Formats: sequence, structure tokens, C-alpha cells
Amino acid sequence: MLGSFSYHNATKLYFGADALQLAGEELQKYGKRVQLIYGGGSIKRNGIYDSVVSLLRENGKEIIEDSGVMPNPTADKLREGAKLARENGVDLLLAVGGGSCCDYAKAVSVSAYCNDDPWEKYFIRFEEPDCPIIPVGCVLTMAGTGSEMNAGSVITNHEQKLKIGHVFGSEVMPKFSVLNPEFTYSLPQYQMVAGIYDIFNHICEQYFSGEDDNTSDYLAEGLMKSLIHSSRIALKNPTDYEARSNIMWTATWALNTLISRGKTTDWMVHMLGQAVGAYTDATHGMTLAAVSLPYYRLILPCGVRKFRRFAENVWNVQTDGMSDEQAGAAGLEAMEAWMRELGLVMKLSDLGADASMLDGITEATIMLEGGYKKLTKEDVRTVLQNSL
Repeated sequence: MLGSFSYHNATKLYFGADALQLAGEELQKYGKRVQLIYGGGSIKRNGIYDSVVSLLRENGKEIIEDSGVMPNPTADKLREGAKLARENGVDLLLAVGGGSCCDYAKAVSVSAYCNDDPWEKYFIRFEEPDCPIIPVGCVLTMAGTGSEMNAGSVITNHEQKLKIGHVFGSEVMPKFSVLNPEFTYSLPQYQMVAGIYDIFNHICEQYFSGEDDNTSDYLAEGLMKSLIHSSRIALKNPTDYEARSNIMWTATWALNTLISRGKTTDWMVHMLGQAVGAYTDATHGMTLAAVSLPYYRLILPCGVRKFRRFAENVWNVQTDGMSDEQAGAAGLEAMEAWMRELGLVMKLSDLGADASMLDGITEATIMLEGGYKKLTKEDVRTVLQNSL
């Protein structure tokens, strides 16, 4: 039975090759000072920075630069950005980049006027903001996280060896996001395929739970099939506009909370991957790829009906004569073949993890209960051992 739920998404999207110019009207809704958030400088090399700055200046904005956002934004960087926003009285936080920049902007939005340490308040105690929140806008340059249309933010604390996400309320969602598929063309292949797997696993985390034939699961299957199809085209031709458009659009719908409505969700692959990331600082999508198959093979016996459906409806596996468990295993074999086709990292050792880290990563893994099996610490260590 589809459970009771509410659904609201506050983000306005501008999609397409002319999306940035179309979004110019949004800038008129906010005050003069814009904190321009970006990473290591790639947007200056590919021309996106100049386009954004030109648009801001056309609309009479004063720009406060906030560069150097790392792929896994840190608590120290968050404090630095919050201080910059507060001292300059900024009216809008504009993130130009991938999910890390968007996540960071949302964290800054609730931290600039926070009277407590934001890491402790939001990422340790999981409290909600009780201070003024600065509006956020996003200009996306990488498809993967879905951060452009949700209220999630993931921050890393290297001192504590923790990487933790907080999903805030709808008031923290970006007010608008610009999605131009051409802005993703300059991504290295490694980052492109990491983003593709991040998208895929977002869908899996919401799919592998519950047993009912509900609309959410049919939507999830369609998104997965679209992504698999477009990923193969983009792998051969990274500037295929249709393929990159479909990947970008799928990424947004994979994690704007739509397909999670009316059911439980899992998220243990993300908990495992984030714990690995806290120790290795590895690319997020690759940490997910390295732990996924050992995790799904562990829980398969607890959710065999859904794994059989996954094999049949997503991978078109002919399961006649197979038991549910055999069919589920065949679906995971098809998924593994696709992952290897993309060139994903399949072992944690290739990301810098080793056996000496397993105890620490196990302890850093947050335990959730929404999937088919509530893991024990021994289960977590088994998955990590099998991922090495």
C-alpha cells in the first residue's frame, strides 16, 4: 500500500542551452550583494565564470568571491564561507559548480547567522536552523548529486574523520537552478562516470525497499533505464547534447524526493561510501561504486522479490526457470557489467583505502533502518572487507 505523504518542491528550474540568460530575471528578486561560490578554477578556463559574472553585472550586482570549494567541502571551509557571508551582508549565495558547491552554499545559507558552531548544530546534533537563512541559487556544471533541487548538504570534518549529510526543510532548497547540459561537457570522463553512478545509486537507495507495486518504483525503473541508455551514448560521445541532457534531467529527478514518496528508503550505500570518503577524500560516486555490489549481494536474500524485478524490468534479464535469488543475482551481474563498461572504480583499495582503516570506517558508518536488512557493525565490516 502506498503510504501517506506530503510533497513540496520550492526550486524553480531553468533548463537548456539558454538557461543562464533565462534565469537573469531571478536575480531581480534579490538584493545587490551576491556571494559567488565556485571551486578550483575550472569555470574560469571553460568560460562559464565569465558568463555568470557578465550576467551578474548586467543586473547590477556586487560580487563577493568565495572560491576554492573542494570536492568534499569541509567544516573549516563552511565556517570561512559563513563568516564571509555575514560580514558582507550578502543577499544571495550563487553556487557555480557541481553538487559540492551546491551543498556548501546550502550549508552556508543556514550558518552565516547561526549562533552555534554549524558543524555541531547541523551535522552532529541534526538540529534545524533557527536563524535567518540566505537564499541560494545554483548554476550546475556537473550532473550527479541532485543537490540543485533538494535541501541536502554533505560536509566533511577531517579532524573527526566524519562525512555527514543533513537534509534540511524546504526553505533551504535553492530558490532557482540553472541546468545547461553544455556546461557539463568539459568534465573529465572520470568525473562524468562518477556522477552517472551517483545518479544511479540515488535511485537504487529509494528503490530497494518495500515490496508493493507502487508508482514510485515504476518511476525509478524508468529513470534507471533512461540513465543506462544515455550513459552508453555519452561514454562514446561526451558532447552528445541529447544524452547529456537526459543524464542531467535524470539526476535532478533522482533526488528531488519525488520517487521516495509513500515508501521507506535505504541509503546504506551512501552511509558506507561517506564513511570511506571521510578517510580517503575520494570522489563520492566512486566510493559508492566500490561498496555497492558487496552490499547488495549481502542484502539480496532479504529483498529477493525486488531484486528479481530489478533484473527483469531494468536489465531485461530472462529469468524463466530461475529462483528469485538466482534472478536477483543475475540482475546484479548485469549491473556489474555496466559499471565495468563505464570504467568505475570497483575496489576501495583503488581509492586509497586499506585494511588498517576498516575499523575506523566501520565506526564512522551511520546505521539506518529503511532498507531490507538493518546492518550490524559486523555486517558493515564484511561489506567493507569484500569491497577492498
